Amino acid sequence: MLFIVALVAVVTLPAVGRGVDALQLRAEVATFAAFLRYAREQAITRREAQEVTINADTRLLILRAAGTEEARARRRLSPRISIRGESPTGLAITFSPGGVSSGGSFRLVGPGGRVYRVGVNPLTGRVSHARAG
Repeated sequence: MLFIVALVAVVTLPAVGRGVDALQLRAEVATFAAFLRYAREQAITRREAQEVTINADTRLLILRAAGTEEARARRRLSPRISIRGESPTGLAITFSPGGVSSGGSFRLVGPGGRVYRVGVNPLTGRVSHARAG
């Protein structure tokens, strides 16, 4: 009986761990997308351009009024994920007071190689995210 319990544990525990990793990655992707949506909202509400810069090494997101150095908001993502800009804008995106943006696409990779893409439409400023591949 003890052998059967041990065997079940050996088989199921890795799957539970992968499930937790996937859930944490989805939460980080949602946080990333929400930060970008917040930046767009701030640009519209304050009627001034807002810029989000992303430091891929530290996974730090910083929101500033465009052209200033003072941070309005910061958010650090988990060290277990990597971020890469996949567009000409690289790791920065600007939202204008009209809601449009410089556009951008970001690739977030988590444990086990799970990949998500977060995109910002340049014409509407709308932020979307989905699992890739």
